[in-house]
Amino acid sequence: MKRLILLLLIAISFSCTYTSTEPTKSTEQTIPRVAWSKVDTIDITAFNKDLEEGKPTLDIGVYFPSNFDTAFKKVTLARMLESIRSAKEIYKPTGVQINLLWVKTGELNPRYFSIQANEVPSIPDTEYTNMYVHARRHPSLLTEHAREAFTSIIEPDEQNSRTIYLIALQDVFFPFLEVSEGRNWAMKTVRTGGLSFPTYSYVNTLPDALRGIITITNLSRPDRYRITVAHEIGHKAMNVSHEYMSTNPGHEIYADGGLMLYGNGEDIPSGKEGRWHLERLHLSPFIYRLQNGTKVWNDDYKEGGHYYDPIYGDKVIYFGGKAEIDENW
Repeated sequence: MKRLILLLLIAISFSCTYTSTEPTKSTEQTIPRVAWSKVDTIDITAFNKDLEEGKPTLDIGVYFPSNFDTAFKKVTLARMLESIRSAKEIYKPTGVQINLLWVKTGELNPRYFSIQANEVPSIPDTEYTNMYVHARRHPSLLTEHAREAFTSIIEPDEQNSRTIYLIALQDVFFPFLEVSEGRNWAMKTVRTGGLSFPTYSYVNTLPDALRGIITITNLSRPDRYRITVAHEIGHKAMNVSHEYMSTNPGHEIYADGGLMLYGNGEDIPSGKEGRWHLERLHLSPFIYRLQNGTKVWNDDYKEGGHYYDPIYGDKVIYFGGKAEIDENW
C-alpha cells in the first residue's frame, strides 16, 4: 500500500512539473506584437507591373524595423528592394514570378535585433546517412528567443504558411557541429547574411505561422544584394541546401555556378544532373497560380517538408554520407 501511494505521489509530481517545449497559444498571445504600417512611398503596383495571371507565383512580404541601432548600415530598405528586383530577374527564366505583397515598418523590441536561430545540435552528421536523412531524424529547433522574436513580427493571416516573409534584422547566428579532428566535433557559429529556416532542416518543428520566415542581415556589397534574397528564396522554395550538379550539399560550399552555392552563380538547373532544382521549385507549396482572381496553390507538404517529402516524388537525390572522421577511430 505504501509503495502504491509513493508511486501515485511521483506521478502527481511529474504531472505538475512537466513543461512542454511547445509554447501554448496563451503564451504566444502574451508576446507583444509589432505595430506595423505600410511604407507609403513604395509603389507596390509599379513593382508588380510585370506579373501575369496564370503563371507560377511566390508571395513575399517585407518587414523592416524602423528603430535599428544607428551603427547598423548593412541592410537598407533601398538595398532590400533592389535585392528583390534581382531575385525577380534571376527567377524569370524558370517561369516563376515574385509578387511583392507589401513593405512594412515599425518599432521592433531591440532584444530581437540579434538572435541565435536554432538550438545547438546534439547529434552530429556521420558517414552513415546524408545530411537530409539526418535532418529528418534530428531536425533543427528554433531557440525560444527566436520563436518569440518571430511571433512578435509575423502578423496572423490565413496564408501565413504559404507566404515568404523577408525580415531585416541586425544579427542572426547559426550554430552547427563540424568535425575538428579525429573523432571529435566542435560547435561552429556563423554570422549569417541571410537565413531561410528551410523545412529540409526544421521539418515539422516550425509552427505553420512561421514557416515562411527568411532573415536578411547583410546586403552591404553589390554581390550580396544581387544574390542574397534569390539564394535564400531558393532554400525555401526548392527546399535544398548548398548544392549544385555533382556537388553534394553542405553547410558552407564556396564555388561559382549554381544559385544554391556561395558564389556569384545564378543557375537553377533541371533534371537529375541538376539535382532537380527547377522541378522542385515548381512543386513548392509556396507557389500558386492566379485563376480568375483566385489563388490555386500547389499541394502542401505531406510529411512536414523534409527533403524526401512525398510531394517531390522522384525529384530527389539519394547520396551517401561524408566520411570525414578517421575510419580507424
